[in-house]
Amino acid sequence: MSNISQTNFSSIELMTGQLLKNKSTSVKQVSENNKVCFNDILEKQQASETGSLKFSKHANERLAGRNIDLSDEQLERLETGAKKAQEKGINESLVMVDNIAFIVNIKNNTVITAVNDSEDKIFTNIDGAVII
Repeated sequence: MSNISQTNFSSIELMTGQLLKNKSTSVKQVSENNKVCFNDILEKQQASETGSLKFSKHANERLAGRNIDLSDEQLERLETGAKKAQEKGINESLVMVDNIAFIVNIKNNTVITAVNDSEDKIFTNIDGAVII
C-alpha cells in the first residue's frame, strides 16, 4: 500500500486499476508456486480410500454378541468384497463371506453390522451385494 500512497494518480479509476493489477499478479504468482497436478491429488485420494475396513461400534457389538470370529483370510475377503463394491459404484453393500453377512458403508469404508446363520436374513437400505 505504501507504493500507492507515494504515486500520484489522476483519478480513482487509475488507482483502482493499479490495485487490481497488483493483486491479480500476486495471486497468479502464489498459484504458480503452489501447483499440484491432478494425478497427485487422485493418487492421494485413492490411497486414503484403500485403507483397511473399520468396524462401527454396532458391528463390533454384533460380532461379539453373535460369537462371530473372523480369520485373517475372511477379513481379507471382506475387504476384497468392499473394494469390488466400490468399483461397481455401490454405496451400501451386503458382502457375504462364508455364512456371514456384512453390511458395509462403502463411502466411509465401515462395516455397519454382521449377521450369521442363526438369524432371519432381511436386509434393507442396500444398493448392491457381493458374495465372496
